[in-house]
Amino acid sequence: MVRVIEVERHGGPEVLKLVDRPLAAPGDGEVQIEQKAIGLNFIDTYFRTGLYAAPSMPFVPGNEGAGIVTALGAGVTGLKAGDRVAYTAGLGGYAEKRNIKAQALVKLPKQVSFEIGASVVLKGLTAEYLLFRTFKVKPGHVVLIHAAAGGTGLILCQWAKALGATVIGTVGSPEKAKLAKKAGCHHVIDYSKEDFARRVSEITRGAKCDVVYDGVGKATFAGSLDSLKPFGTLVSFGNASGPVDGVNLGILAAKGSLYVTRPTLMTHIAEPANYHKMAKRLLGAIAKGTITIAPPRVFKLADAAEAHRALEGRQTTGSTILVP
Repeated sequence: MVRVIEVERHGGPEVLKLVDRPLAAPGDGEVQIEQKAIGLNFIDTYFRTGLYAAPSMPFVPGNEGAGIVTALGAGVTGLKAGDRVAYTAGLGGYAEKRNIKAQALVKLPKQVSFEIGASVVLKGLTAEYLLFRTFKVKPGHVVLIHAAAGGTGLILCQWAKALGATVIGTVGSPEKAKLAKKAGCHHVIDYSKEDFARRVSEITRGAKCDVVYDGVGKATFAGSLDSLKPFGTLVSFGNASGPVDGVNLGILAAKGSLYVTRPTLMTHIAEPANYHKMAKRLLGAIAKGTITIAPPRVFKLADAAEAHRALEGRQTTGSTILVP
C-alpha cells in the first residue's frame, strides 16, 4: 500500500484526500519509482476542478515528479534500479510511489537535485516548446511574458534573454517584480497598478511585441492582443484566471492580422523521440547555467490542499513541490 492524494469528485482544494492505495508490480514497458519530489502545476488545478477531464474517477492528480527507479517491468531497457530520474507524464504523480511508462522518464544529471528535477521538467519543457517551436524567438524580438515570476515565467525570461530577445514581464507585486528583473526581464510591469498594454506601447515607443506568452488566460487576453504589433503572435498556453471563450475572430483582423494559438505540452511530447530531444535541451541549459532554478517551495504530500490554495491564491513564486 502507498499513500496517494485522490480526487473522488470535482471541486475546490478540499476534494484532495490522502488515502492508501495498493500498488501492483510494474507492467510491460513500465518502471516503478520511489518518488522523492512531486511537481505542483496549474494543470493540476484544472483536473481537480473538472476544467480538464480525467480519464476516470476517482483519480490521482499530478503530472511531474522525480525519484529513484526501484523495479523494472518486462521489456524495459536503458534503465536500472537505482537510476535517478524525472518525468512529466499522465496523471498519478501525487503518490509516494508510482508505476510509469519507461519512455516517460529522463535521467537526471548529477548536478540536478530531485527537488529541482521535479519542479522543472513540465515547466521547462513548456518553455522549450514555447520558445523553440510555437514561436521561434530570435535576437531582436520583443517578447511579453505574463506571470513572469511564476515557475514557467522565470524559465521563459532567462531563456528568452539568452536567445537575444528584449523581455518584458508582467507581475502582480513589487516582490515578484524583483524576481522577474533578476531572471532577465529588461522591463517589468506590475499589472495590479498599471495598464500593461498601454505600458508595453510606451516601453516599445508604439512598436509593441512580436509575441506574447500568456499563461493567465481570460483576464489578460484582450490586453495581450493590444500588446502585439501587426502580424504578431499571441500564444495562450494556460488558464490561471479562467479559460478564454466567446472570441470574435474578427478582432484579429482589426488589430493587425494577428495570430493566436493555444498549444499544449502533451501534444509536443507525444512522440518519445521529440520528448527526449526537448528534455536534453532543457537539462543541458540548466547544467550550463543558462537557466538557474531557485530552490522550490516545499509542501508535504499530505498538505496538497494547502499547496493548491497557495497556488491559486497567487501566494507562490517560482516553483512549488510536494514531498512524500
